[in-house]
Amino acid sequence: MGQKEDNEAFWDDRYKNEEYVYGITPNEYLKEKIKDFKPGNALFPAEGEGRNAVYAATQGWHVKAFDQSMEGQKKAMAIAARHGVNIEYQVGEYQSLNFEFESFDLIALIYAHFPANDKIDYLRSIEKYLKKGGIVLFEAFSKSHIHYQKLNNKVGGPKDIDMLFSLEEIKMVFKNYEVMELAEAEVELSEGKFHEGKGMVIRFCGKKI
Repeated sequence: MGQKEDNEAFWDDRYKNEEYVYGITPNEYLKEKIKDFKPGNALFPAEGEGRNAVYAATQGWHVKAFDQSMEGQKKAMAIAARHGVNIEYQVGEYQSLNFEFESFDLIALIYAHFPANDKIDYLRSIEKYLKKGGIVLFEAFSKSHIHYQKLNNKVGGPKDIDMLFSLEEIKMVFKNYEVMELAEAEVELSEGKFHEGKGMVIRFCGKKI
């Protein structure tokens, strides 16, 4: 079994039960920031069980999302139905998806962690789908988060420090953006059983120039 199949199996196994392992309420940073922008077309990569994409849809956004996990897609569509909204959710690797370039007003990358060798290329590949003047919202664990994991395994996040992010990496990837916010911050997470407790994250909000 290759890395792709291993990843799919891991996430399918995590999402296959009835419980929403990261909860059903949206990420607090996304909820705080998205209200500042006029609804349009939004893309949610690595969207898992759908809590953030569905929230955006309830706020008037036209939402597309994707992930590797069929089980995640099923649960996302169930939440969408419960809230009476529509989202378009594809299952597949980002390299195989057929979104139009510069077609989204917002890309929300919320805990979108990837293998260390792929993460920078991934972010650069995804941002080409954003219109000029469009917004990136990003929150993911920082490299300093490793120390928080040692104190509390329930806070979650990748155990490989090279999969985690630094401020310098985000500055490099999003260098052609008007930076509205870029910070490393300690947060108290309460997002299901796999994001519980204090952690350290990178937050970025920027407009594509």
